[in-house]
Amino acid sequence: MTKYFNVIIEKDADGYLVASVPTLKGCHTQAKSYDELIERIQEAIELCLEMENQEFEPLEFVGIQRLEIKR
Repeated sequence: MTKYFNVIIEKDADGYLVASVPTLKGCHTQAKSYDELIERIQEAIELCLEMENQEFEPLEFVGIQRLEIKR
């Protein structure tokens, strides 16, 4: 069975790419390159599904919005 996950990718202050999967609690990883990040997040997803035996309800991807908050 094929499952699809939305993955959020950001870059931190040190230049690492950070990936997280909103539908799987605690499912995130980081890497220096995009290709390595994709490999790692796929492994993280597999581990999260295996360890937690998580059932998940897929979320429909709508989009991403970057907001500016002035403080």
